[in-house]
Amino acid sequence: MSVFANLPLVIEPADLAERLHAPELILVDLTSAVRYAEGHLPGARFVDPKQTQLGQPPAPGLLPPKAQLEALFGALGHRADAVYVVYDDEGGGWAGRFIWLLDVIGHRHYHYLDGGLHAWLAERRPLSRDVPVAAGGTVALQLESAPIATREYLESRLGADDLVVWDARSPQEYRGEKVLAARGGHIPGAVNFEWTAGMDPARALRIRSDIAEQLQALGIVAEKEIITHCQTHHRSGFTYLLAKALGYPRIKGYAGSWGEWGNLPDTPIQS
Repeated sequence: MSVFANLPLVIEPADLAERLHAPELILVDLTSAVRYAEGHLPGARFVDPKQTQLGQPPAPGLLPPKAQLEALFGALGHRADAVYVVYDDEGGGWAGRFIWLLDVIGHRHYHYLDGGLHAWLAERRPLSRDVPVAAGGTVALQLESAPIATREYLESRLGADDLVVWDARSPQEYRGEKVLAARGGHIPGAVNFEWTAGMDPARALRIRSDIAEQLQALGIVAEKEIITHCQTHHRSGFTYLLAKALGYPRIKGYAGSWGEWGNLPDTPIQS
């Protein structure tokens, strides 16, 4: 049995520190190339966050081609019994996006380091500049559709009693005051809870201890299907992670996000 078997999705630095040498661990750093080079968690493999996205306008947040994902996970040494621990230095956006990717490839053994690099450093834990050798090669992956909300799927579900669209953008973007696409505003009926509102700056950007109550008050509840988005499904990587951590059974990421929705001429919009 894996030494990670009895841990929750969200773990503390102490949980990881005593398991850093576990053979099943693939530790993924999603900070930046500069930050990684300055020092990272021992044994961590760097993944450029841009590798997790298609990167082409108007919807750069869409899923990369399958071959690109197979090369990415091949370099990480992906295998069926691997346990991923992911972290970033921004409170969980890119790390959450990577967990969404793991769901997309059907791999369920993963954890998020709460607070990421900030929490690790706050406890004065060691960093390393050693770079693990890439595993090399590619792996054959089968992509699952369940974690993905396409624009067509989302539009077909609008107005359903059991749906909540969780908009992780800023209130200014939500209201259409800040426009980052051809059109501004929000998806009809969407609930706005900005991603950073789920983080606790006083606890090294860990998830807020009262996050369940905050979401309950907004009607973002486990009984409903949750589709979360932002501009490129980067910020909403964190909100996807939050819903997963709370045990919500039906959660999808809209990878097209506002980059797609707001640049189409006929998608319904409120402002």
